[in-house]
Amino acid sequence: MALACLLAGSGAAWAQSGVTLYGVADMNLEFVNHAGVVPTAANGFNPGASNNVYRLSSGGLSGSRWGLRGVEDLGGGLKSLFVLETGFNLDTGTTQQSGRLFGRQAYVGLQSARYGQITLGRQYTSLFDNIANFVPAYFATQYEPIVMLTGANFREDNVVKYTGTFGPLTAVAHWSFGTGLALPQVAAAGTAIGGNGEVPGQFRRDSAYGVAAAYSAGPLSMTLGYDQFNPTIGAGSGTGSGTVKKAVAAASYAFGQARVMGGYRWGQNRDQNGTLTGRDDFYWVGAIYQVTPAFGLTVEYDYDNLKNLYGSSQVANPWQVSLIADYNLSKRTDVYVTTAYARNAGLMLDSASIGFANSLSLGNSYALANGRNAMLGVALGIRHKF
Repeated sequence: MALACLLAGSGAAWAQSGVTLYGVADMNLEFVNHAGVVPTAANGFNPGASNNVYRLSSGGLSGSRWGLRGVEDLGGGLKSLFVLETGFNLDTGTTQQSGRLFGRQAYVGLQSARYGQITLGRQYTSLFDNIANFVPAYFATQYEPIVMLTGANFREDNVVKYTGTFGPLTAVAHWSFGTGLALPQVAAAGTAIGGNGEVPGQFRRDSAYGVAAAYSAGPLSMTLGYDQFNPTIGAGSGTGSGTVKKAVAAASYAFGQARVMGGYRWGQNRDQNGTLTGRDDFYWVGAIYQVTPAFGLTVEYDYDNLKNLYGSSQVANPWQVSLIADYNLSKRTDVYVTTAYARNAGLMLDSASIGFANSLSLGNSYALANGRNAMLGVALGIRHKF
């Protein structure tokens, strides 16, 4: 007992810990034209009539959130850490991410100054982490085609993740025992996908994994990444595990007050029987220009070459151009205007090809109405970081 007390006392003497409360409150006034509803079996897969929408939207440049981040120095270059982060709708006060208490991130782990970091819990995928700095809008909540690029599974439950930085190289790898992602059927030719996973005797069901690496030296940065999701597909005796694969290459280059960047994403989807249900090539290019220390401009162009969607090769290719003007009133508060124009899909390139995942997640429909093939969105907002 005396030895145990001595060890506990010595540990308390050198251990250092801290917990930080942080967050973002982001709200805007938004206008969207040609909006319909997400087509599901309940409405006969009918997006309905075209409408102009005027609304308050939570999350423009950043998703509204609050979180707790903690770290304890264990000595010898080793630290323990945790993050608990919840997303919320600032306009209604409700939680996001299907009502999860800490739906954005929730993990604990160990960090070594020499060997890297291991974390366990709900986390972003390796692909998402490494691509974020190679997209001009930095995965802004509003109008950025995040799901088209990284997949609807860009956050996953039950994740074991490794992150290591070695000089100019950063490497990330993860495995999810069950992503927790489920999307309903949104097209007559499609089917519902995903589920809770972690089913006894079905190790592959709803599992996912990925790897990514980024290299940065001076003004040039490059990244490569791969992501695979094995969602539940089908019902009853026909239920099985499909395969959703993505591979990405991207680069960015900085000069003066500007940074240009772009990339390519290969995608392939197969159902539980191995039948090809999706194949596309996604491209993006854009730039960020800091006009003054307080004022910045961002422009981005996204294009998807849909080669196969549920067996059809005659689907119109969607594209989008977006612009952000952001002005900092202080280090923590900024005001912005963000606008986007999409063709052959809704804003954020929302369509059946990605299961209308953006509209379902945000609670604001960006589904194109019947007879429409283009959508315009404009938002004026304010963001405060704490």
